[in-house]
Amino acid sequence: MDTVKLKNVLRSEIEDLREAGHKFINGEMKMMDFKHKSGGFGVYAHRDGKSFMIRLRIPSGKTDLVELKKVYEFAKKYNMEKIHFTTRQAIQFHGLTIDEICDLMKEALDVDIYTRGSGGNFPRNVALSPLAGVNPEEAFDPTPYALAVGNYFLERIYTYHLPRKLKVSFSSSKNDGAHCTIQDLGFLAVNENGKNYFRVYLGGGLGQNPRLAVKYPALIEPEKVLYYVEAMVKFFMAEGDYENRSKARVRYILDRMGEDKFISEYGKYVEKELANGGMDINPEKVNYSKAGKETDIQSLRLYHQKQKGLYSVYLHPTGGQLKTEDLKKLIVELEKIQDVDIRLAMTEGVYIRNLNGDEAADILKVTQPMGDETLVKQSVACIGAPLCQIGMGNSQKLLRDIIGYLKDKNYNADLLPRIQISGCPNSCGIHQAGAIGFTGKKKKIGETITDCFTLYVGGSFHANHPNIGKSYGEIPAEKIPELIYEIGKRLENKNIMFTEYMDKNEQELELLINSYLV
Repeated sequence: MDTVKLKNVLRSEIEDLREAGHKFINGEMKMMDFKHKSGGFGVYAHRDGKSFMIRLRIPSGKTDLVELKKVYEFAKKYNMEKIHFTTRQAIQFHGLTIDEICDLMKEALDVDIYTRGSGGNFPRNVALSPLAGVNPEEAFDPTPYALAVGNYFLERIYTYHLPRKLKVSFSSSKNDGAHCTIQDLGFLAVNENGKNYFRVYLGGGLGQNPRLAVKYPALIEPEKVLYYVEAMVKFFMAEGDYENRSKARVRYILDRMGEDKFISEYGKYVEKELANGGMDINPEKVNYSKAGKETDIQSLRLYHQKQKGLYSVYLHPTGGQLKTEDLKKLIVELEKIQDVDIRLAMTEGVYIRNLNGDEAADILKVTQPMGDETLVKQSVACIGAPLCQIGMGNSQKLLRDIIGYLKDKNYNADLLPRIQISGCPNSCGIHQAGAIGFTGKKKKIGETITDCFTLYVGGSFHANHPNIGKSYGEIPAEKIPELIYEIGKRLENKNIMFTEYMDKNEQELELLINSYLV
């Protein structure tokens, strides 16, 4: 990739964004016009119309100590109390002025951190299972393929003219940590007869009119991935709806054509790209040669790697918001560790990988005050209202209220699932694919406009049983913590996880839910 040329092009655009930002602040540019301008930079205005958010693009969530130090330096320089890990393996800063945004963007480019394409009508950050390469259950490690696709997108990012955003993911196991089954284009690592392949998923997506992806009929050789990516880009540009933004996603092409024709037409683009050639990926194998050391520590945040005696530790700050002072403490500890590997997850957390038993124990101790242990406390919440311009519900407050209510009731059982909370139907919190999900809305109850959330139950992106959750109706935000606690008590009484309870006690669950609906 010609990074010098890329950076020069991107730097030349920044002053245009600065000018547009000041016009927006001064009332000379409408909100949607500015959004269409700024989104491609990974920049969005907050609801107050004066402050802004910027999204740092962390390729496939794979970062390192040097990059984390830069993130910390930016956070300190621009007086950020917290940084926000996203559900697309990026890092967001909130509450900056437009001049701070543009200055930070330039500084980030100088240290190879990009924001271009983190929003707008561009390919998003290529997602990747955060435990790829160390997961004992994986077929093989797709990391080098995900990074290659990310680089391919980035070097073309200023040339794309897509109908809307394009999401591409790579997962290393059927647990689908990168959500291939609900993406525009997903690659799931599989092993058939001792050989590695990708199973390809097409045309999935959440938000308005969600749908699961369909499977491409053939397994593909990993080195051919870029042909399938470029085929989807050209297919999307040829068949996507440039006139109606609400229909400008790959899944609407699938809906319009039907599954058979969609796959057939996409296949023609694949055949053309394969015939052109020149895009094979031949990655170097990643070797994990660090000496391991076993530990007998038991923790819900400790994961055994497939490399003997090595571990990963998960850190999940509440709502994905890590205090800047905690980031500094983490960096100090990471500096003591040889060959540490760091991956952002799609659950608003971060995995510290490649730790021997002693290092894992130290990281667990240092991070214990920074985050949460049980699944329900590791729930996902987008930034929501009052910051997000289109957020209708305060996602972060709802999450804090749920955690606070469970704490007040002394509920500590790890039986409730991770809850996925979105402030609006766009599903930034992935509510439609969660076992329990909520999306914010306003509803008139009597004569009062009330903060409510629509409840979704039964979602999953696991490759063996993907599912879009069932919508049950609206619940006042203030009643939701009590509902979650009541569900938790039933799980505790039966000593079963939520998914098992849901399957075996559907009628009982529905009666409970109905008692909270308005």
